[in-house]
Amino acid sequence: MPSRKIVFLLAILAANPSHGSDCVVLLHGLARVSNAMHELEVKLGRSGYAVANINYPSRKYSVPVLANIALADGLESCRERSAGQIHFVVHSMGGILLRYYLSQNEVPELGRSVMLGTPNKGAELVDRLHGWPGFSLLGPGAKSLGTDASGIVHELGPVNFELGIIAGDTNINPLASLLLESENDSIVTVESTKVEGMQEHLVLSVIHTTMMRNNDLIDHVIHFLKTGNFIPE
Repeated sequence: MPSRKIVFLLAILAANPSHGSDCVVLLHGLARVSNAMHELEVKLGRSGYAVANINYPSRKYSVPVLANIALADGLESCRERSAGQIHFVVHSMGGILLRYYLSQNEVPELGRSVMLGTPNKGAELVDRLHGWPGFSLLGPGAKSLGTDASGIVHELGPVNFELGIIAGDTNINPLASLLLESENDSIVTVESTKVEGMQEHLVLSVIHTTMMRNNDLIDHVIHFLKTGNFIPE
């Protein structure tokens, strides 16, 4: 049986030439900046995609406002660069912005999407920490990411677009060890990353804050964008 790396390279070589005109929008997570997605930006570019790595003020506004800012910026940037499909690779809260925007708007050029550590069922840590001193510094978007009835995730239904999800199961956060009972990536539980309608769900030994820089994860992302599947075991 061929190795994962060989399968990945064969997928790249066999990809439809039209992928060269496709564009990928990258959205970082809460309290991060676009540089957090730099490795993905570089490697997606090497794989033939135009890339729009979007910076947005994640701590300043609510999820609906952030979704309109970030997605509008990403779509405009991709449409200026490419006439092909527009794909999305989103980390953490970036996935909630994507779900919210697509629940309110149509994107005719929409291709495939990959979410990395997105709390699709809400983040249990938000439930437990939102009253702690300093939590308010994360902004209104963070407060709405909990699992209770006020959480933004309860306004979002099943996804109706082609979606692969990657979760992490490596916990190096002592606080998460105390507050989260199930396997998690140090911030978001594996179970919380799942959403009805997803095509694929993959768990890797990565942590939440650095998963988007992991080479194996990036290979899986590119393989999904090109084929609709993660690299087979």
